[in-house]
Amino acid sequence: MTSILPSPVDVAGLQQVLDGRWAALRRETRELLRDERFRPVYGETMAEARERTTRLTRALAATGRTGLGFPVAHGGADDAGGSVVMVEMLAFADLSLMVKAGVQWGLFGGAVQLLGTERHHAAHLRDIASFELPGCFAMTETGHGSDVQQLRTTCTYDPETGTFDLHTPHEAARKDYIGNAARDGRMAVVFAQLITGGKRRGVHAWLVPIRRPDGTPCDGVTIGDDGPKAGLLGVDNGRLSFDHVTVPREMLLDRFGQVAADGSYTSAIENETRRFFTMLGTLVRGRVSVGGSASSAAKVALDIAVRYGDVRRQFTAPGREREVVLNDYLAHQRVLLPAVATSYALHFAQEELVGRMHDLHTAVHVDGTDVPEPEQRALESRAAGLKAVQTWHATRTVQQCREACGGAGYLAENRLPGLRADIDVFTTFEGDNTVLLQLVAKGLLTGYRDAFGSLDNWGKVGHVAEQVRDTVLERTAARSLIQRLVDAVPSRDDDVPLLSRGWQLKMFADREKHLLDSVVRRLRRRGAGTDPFDTLNDVQDHLLHVARAHIDRLVLEAFTAGVDRTTDPAIRALLDSVCSLYALSVLETDRAWLLEHDRITPSRSKALTTTVNGLLKTLRPHLVTLVDGFAVLPEWRGARILDEEPRRQEVTEAHDRGIRGNTAGDTARTATDLMMAPAQ
Repeated sequence: MTSILPSPVDVAGLQQVLDGRWAALRRETRELLRDERFRPVYGETMAEARERTTRLTRALAATGRTGLGFPVAHGGADDAGGSVVMVEMLAFADLSLMVKAGVQWGLFGGAVQLLGTERHHAAHLRDIASFELPGCFAMTETGHGSDVQQLRTTCTYDPETGTFDLHTPHEAARKDYIGNAARDGRMAVVFAQLITGGKRRGVHAWLVPIRRPDGTPCDGVTIGDDGPKAGLLGVDNGRLSFDHVTVPREMLLDRFGQVAADGSYTSAIENETRRFFTMLGTLVRGRVSVGGSASSAAKVALDIAVRYGDVRRQFTAPGREREVVLNDYLAHQRVLLPAVATSYALHFAQEELVGRMHDLHTAVHVDGTDVPEPEQRALESRAAGLKAVQTWHATRTVQQCREACGGAGYLAENRLPGLRADIDVFTTFEGDNTVLLQLVAKGLLTGYRDAFGSLDNWGKVGHVAEQVRDTVLERTAARSLIQRLVDAVPSRDDDVPLLSRGWQLKMFADREKHLLDSVVRRLRRRGAGTDPFDTLNDVQDHLLHVARAHIDRLVLEAFTAGVDRTTDPAIRALLDSVCSLYALSVLETDRAWLLEHDRITPSRSKALTTTVNGLLKTLRPHLVTLVDGFAVLPEWRGARILDEEPRRQEVTEAHDRGIRGNTAGDTARTATDLMMAPAQ
């Protein structure tokens, strides 16, 4: 299968499609980040990197755009979506800067805004936005990372003094890996177990000063440095311990739980577990930012590798005078083009997620009520699953791009090694990816993860799973575009072209439904009385597959909707082929499952590979155009190979012409010669 797409494609129009709802902010941020101060720097010491990153953070604060997500009354713009997009754009230029900014304005500032009340906003948000108050988000402990509900730090209220006693009971309860802690942070949002009246009330958060104006630790606060890391040298990750630190009662961020002067505790959410997840759910913006930023890093790596592959030549093919550019080899296309297609798919899914998050935030701001719980849970689940998929895609893609650039890709001056080191931790911060996918899977089974507090009756779980599955399908059916495409598919799949979008959507939905049905059956077979841990642990791989299939479906639907919104015929045709490449690449990767469960025949499985290869040939002439669509500025690439390789090839070709002019009887290399030639 080979077809010819309309050419040329308007690159500016393609960029406009990808810039989407926050196009103006993206353009504005690109212009800001053109400044030479934001260009990649190589060979820094950790101290130099930290100093430069802090300096750039202050420069960002001076623009007045860093408080986008804060309330207008406190100097912000009430633009929750814009605040995420701003962080995504920073990731193109400098991941250390992105993380430091994300800690300051997303995590620290976001916690004050979303967990605090008006008195906290009035006292601190303007100083947070201006970076006059550098802060930390102190949740993770050395002994407890993902299991936040079991944190060991305690904060005990004393009604006689009207203060809390914040204490780290042992080394495993030390706050660890905390951004901004080692050098710059003056205040931290500290998460700890609230104890009042001799009773634990669950995890809450407090604003706690950790440094005096002269930089020395506050009384009872011990600050350590996590030291050198694999990447993100500019982020001053540190450790915090508290030895009976006195915290005033008004420093409790008390939107969801209040402690009166006499120590009595009140909360509008009586159930401790539900209250805990509601608190964490309000902080979803950080997770959305991390996923989007990882996608930005993948785009930069692809931009470099694709451009290099379009000028780097290897081996003279039979019948060709010049050596072949890397991008013309099918093996190279097999690496880069599916990754480009996935980046496009994830871009549209991220745009949809950010828009949904923003609209829910805006609705809350307008009517003053909280987000309805089902909508909040759905947002959290989608954010968790997308973050996992986006960050895994980024780490895999950066590595593939490094290899695609050969030895040059291993040189720091070409940015890829730094990207690889910086992006690696994204798979485990803001939620470990495996844990996040389990959260998604459990949500599909029971509605919410906290429903697994009791595993006594798997019949009930199965019943709820049926309801959740039906709800999933109803959400799909409610989208007329998706349903129309699926309804158009004939009953015999073998009669449907693999490029049919309806067939692709149907396959993704069917795979998810079957996986969900089968995992419910496995759980129900265990019956009551079995060990809860063993019950879940025995199907953990199945749960992860369910979650991944669910997110894959959401991503394909978002991409499909994005293509449908595109009005330029040439751009639409290009995106349609890219969308098919994404869909068929996912199915090809999961081909063993599809064959095992009779979703495709062996002949159709072979056709899947043939069709993917045909799409690669179709998209090859547009490969550079596709990375042009990412709008990665030359200033962000920082890759010398893109400047040097064309000149090197000119010299090589001139030399080769001279040899050919003086040598007779040269024999063209055969295909076998090319295959057996040593790597160069």
